[in-house]
Amino acid sequence: MILKGSSIKKVINPTQRHIPFWQLLPLIGSVLFILLYVLATLYYPGGTNLDKSFPGFSWTQNYWCNLLNKNAINGLPNPARPIALTGMVVLCLTLTAFWYLFPLQAGFKKRERYIIQASGFLTMATGSFIFTSLHDAVITVAGLFGLIALTGTLRGLKKLNWATLFYMGLFVVVLIGLNNLLYYKKNLMYYLPVVQKITFLYFLLWICFINVRWLGEKPDTTGL
Repeated sequence: MILKGSSIKKVINPTQRHIPFWQLLPLIGSVLFILLYVLATLYYPGGTNLDKSFPGFSWTQNYWCNLLNKNAINGLPNPARPIALTGMVVLCLTLTAFWYLFPLQAGFKKRERYIIQASGFLTMATGSFIFTSLHDAVITVAGLFGLIALTGTLRGLKKLNWATLFYMGLFVVVLIGLNNLLYYKKNLMYYLPVVQKITFLYFLLWICFINVRWLGEKPDTTGL
């Protein structure tokens, strides 16, 4: 089991160990993003790529990007946009915090640590422009930086010998690959909205599990 009883006690019992608020940022940010995502869908006017007259948000046909657009696909102004943009800011800050903190926890040497931290920051800085006309280019560039950050995370999990989380991370890679396959194979894009949401949820749960795990551990300082 990844979360042993002793580790859970360290996390939830403040008398045993004081946990700085900033160490909880990946967990808090992930939960807040999911809540904002769901809230934004309630305000989306409607329209999908298959049916422009569809009322409201379709969990099987609409994308996250649709919530970020100024106008909905049905042509109406999109009141979900401010909520979705707030969610995007939260997501960027959450993952930037994660990729700053995790290399410290894993005890990477300075060079490796800086590469992971920088690539994580660049992933989110680039990804924050996903709602613009540069959408396709943003996905490509952010994906390249994200691959570096993700590879570094897997190396860190391997280094820490957190086996279950490591294999969960490999499945994240599989899901991301599947997203890319569906995105570039236009005849398969029908399935992309559902796979995108599954990937979002699974990836954020993985981030949360890693965050909870390191709260019960002392940082590995052997590489510092």
